[in-house]
Amino acid sequence: MTTGRDTLSRSETITIAAIEQSIPLLVEARDMIAAFHTMLRKKAGASLDPWLKRARTSLIASFANGMSKDIPAVRAAIVSTWSNGQTEGQITKLKLVKRQMYGRAKLDLLEARLVTATC
Repeated sequence: MTTGRDTLSRSETITIAAIEQSIPLLVEARDMIAAFHTMLRKKAGASLDPWLKRARTSLIASFANGMSKDIPAVRAAIVSTWSNGQTEGQITKLKLVKRQMYGRAKLDLLEARLVTATC
């Protein structure tokens, strides 16, 4: 439901059309998610309040209610030019390597694997 329509096969297109006809709330939820992505890409923090009001009555109401608990932080995340994506990526990589080595070695081997991976 969230992938681009131009990459779908004929059978996938027919399946999605049947689902959309029988469950219109999914179409609304997909549109709400697309609007949220657009808001993030365009850094349109002013659109947050109307989006939240509309989202509270859709299938993504639990997501909207969670965001409502700290609206200033969400708005700051939308409009800010800063991102911690690089940091999160490095942490994810570290955890992946650590889990792969679970029970096999200590910190020295983990350090060796990470240092050689970055070189």
